[in-house]
Amino acid sequence: MSRSRTRPVAALLLSLGALAYTAWVLEVVVRTGLDPIRTYVSELAAADQPLGGLFRATDLVAGLLVLAGALTALALPARRPWTVTGWLALAVFGAATAVDSRLPLSCAPTVDPECAARETAGLVPATHTAHAVSSGLAMTGALAGMLALTIAARRYRIWRPLARTGPLVVALELAATAWTLAAVAAFEAGKGTFSLGAGQRLQVLLVAVWLAILAVSVARERA
Repeated sequence: MSRSRTRPVAALLLSLGALAYTAWVLEVVVRTGLDPIRTYVSELAAADQPLGGLFRATDLVAGLLVLAGALTALALPARRPWTVTGWLALAVFGAATAVDSRLPLSCAPTVDPECAARETAGLVPATHTAHAVSSGLAMTGALAGMLALTIAARRYRIWRPLARTGPLVVALELAATAWTLAAVAAFEAGKGTFSLGAGQRLQVLLVAVWLAILAVSVARERA
């Protein structure tokens, strides 16, 4: 692929990945039976949920698109340490998200006391543990990619939209991640959810917003 085509292809893949990663907002218009303030986003894709197949499919598509976009972007010229680190981290995020979609929860622990009890007792399928690992890896990759590429945009004076707005989005993402982790710890300690769903939805929404800004930045960059 020529350099002139690499940039728009990478931007298109990233923008489509960002769109697919926000498929969970469909819960606003379709009845899922899950409270978005209290429940994990991944519970929408649980094996026992009526729309689980749809949300697993959109997660798979999102992960593969971001993975493809990040690998395509690695072929762009003028590779530098921060850009290479960022694209590799986004590739990890994409791959882990795709794997995550193949390891769904068997039930929704935040709304099903029996499911929560089985999970606490270790009586749920191994996919619950594997899902937690892949989800953690995906979010770690997303955070690392956001930090590295935002630093790259400012340090190397590239991707102007990202250089301007990236720091704010990253700061909000870190705050949302702290909220989510604290809420997860509270839930696992039996102290309630502390609006776990709202925190996590903000977390994944900010990742999608940042990806969209990155896509626009890459598309507008001059060769």
